[in-house]
Amino acid sequence: MNINISSVHFKADQKLEDFINDKVEKLDKVYDNILGAEVTLKVENTEKPENKTSEIRMKIRGNDALASKTAKSFEEAVDLSVDALKKQLMKIKEKERGN
Repeated sequence: MNINISSVHFKADQKLEDFINDKVEKLDKVYDNILGAEVTLKVENTEKPENKTSEIRMKIRGNDALASKTAKSFEEAVDLSVDALKKQLMKIKEKERGN
């Protein structure tokens, strides 16, 4: 799977990119028709400690699946996004099997 990681106004270190690749690649086990993924990392301009946002778009045939989560760390935000995508992909898979 082709995973494109972009970070807005900062440079993501290799450790974070490896973490994201590892997490997103696991979604292949849930749904096998994934064409690729786009991950966007941003630091929100807020007073709250929860200011790290991870937006993941999974490219699949038909519609793309999208999840955007904000947390205290990018790792936590990516975890939350991947969990949300896992649920979406399972629903898509169930719909396809039902047809």
